[in-house]
Amino acid sequence: MTKNFLTPHQQNELKKNPYVKAVSNKAITYTDEFKRLFIAQSETGKLPREIFEEAGFDVEAIGITRIHRAGTRWRTAYKKRGITGLEDSRKHSTGRPIERELSIEEKYARLEAKMRLLEAENELLKKIDFTRKADVEKEIKLAPELKFELIGQTIETYGLKRMVRYLCEVLEVSRSGYYNYFKEESLQKRAMKHQADEVVKEVILKAYRFRRRHKGARQIKMTLHHQYGITYNLKRIRRIMKKFGVICPIRKANPYRRLAKATQEHRTCPHMLERQFKQGVAGKVLLTDITYLTYKNGKRAYLSTIKDAETNEILAYEVADSITMEIVLDTLKKLKKLKHLAQDAFIHSDQGFHYTNPAFQKLVKQMGLGQSMSRRGNCWDNAPQESFFGHFKDETNIKDCETLEDVKQEVKSYMIYYNHYRGQWDLKKLPPVKYRLQLQEVA
Repeated sequence: MTKNFLTPHQQNELKKNPYVKAVSNKAITYTDEFKRLFIAQSETGKLPREIFEEAGFDVEAIGITRIHRAGTRWRTAYKKRGITGLEDSRKHSTGRPIERELSIEEKYARLEAKMRLLEAENELLKKIDFTRKADVEKEIKLAPELKFELIGQTIETYGLKRMVRYLCEVLEVSRSGYYNYFKEESLQKRAMKHQADEVVKEVILKAYRFRRRHKGARQIKMTLHHQYGITYNLKRIRRIMKKFGVICPIRKANPYRRLAKATQEHRTCPHMLERQFKQGVAGKVLLTDITYLTYKNGKRAYLSTIKDAETNEILAYEVADSITMEIVLDTLKKLKKLKHLAQDAFIHSDQGFHYTNPAFQKLVKQMGLGQSMSRRGNCWDNAPQESFFGHFKDETNIKDCETLEDVKQEVKSYMIYYNHYRGQWDLKKLPPVKYRLQLQEVA
């Protein structure tokens, strides 16, 4: 390139020449046709200056140095590659390296990198699948951010810095997205978001541990609202719980109770309830049942409860170390202290021998209550009561109790918490007692 810059006027004049493809203040791009003409006339003995002048170029404007360098360049290219050497190579180039056949070592390295990356992806998918519900069959798809993290970890662990493009193709993410994810700005933004999530996590844990009762996302939302005056979006709470591994215990089905229900041979009372648990009146539909509680060294206690189906309030309960008739009779007698039972109230149970016993049925009639029973082997007919026992076992620490008195104290503590503090989603997010008082005000 010469230091002889072309003026705008000279550029305009050169553009008029049919042998000029493009021109700037520093360079001139000639057509392939002129290059071939130059070589043909140069072989006949003509000088470069003469060839340019006959082609209509202003030699003074172009400069003799530029002419000689162009001629030298074209003759060299012609000697090496023939007529194709005179073609403009830029129109055939994309700026990317020419694809070549990989060596055996390179192919092996790629396969090994792919295998390690897919193993890491498979381990992550197993963890995600383990934490989701058993009946969910939807295909698991990793977010791009997780894929970028996997690629980054694989590259860092095995030293595969030259395989970024290939590993991105394996996990079907863009290479530009990968580099953007690890930019300084992106890292700082994620660090700031993580710090904000840490603050929210501490608030959520405060609600999670409220009164020493473990809770799920909805319970945490209601506890934050009622006890601390804080409102968080439910999705936000679930995201934070998932991110920091805050897990609410999941109840397990009781196979012995299910088997016992399925093998009952008779029923003595009609199924009056027909699953109409919510009838708009507090103290009308009363649900009762018994569950076992296992505490220290495999010892067992029994809990009998009576629940108001409308408000979910536990109206009466009894804890005993044996499952005799006294446990249900004592529970029933505690209802006498209540003043808000409806006149047409009735008690609903399963077909257990306690509830078919004449002593229990006689006391029910003396108290002016009706009696209903679930159909044989159908646990859904008393579903709210079963649900309460499930939550009770999830949220109490019965297994840590050493004596029966400890069990009774833990049950008492939970009943106070459940009735007065534990908000419920279907009760306008209110605890049972507050919901009952609200119903009574409206009535």
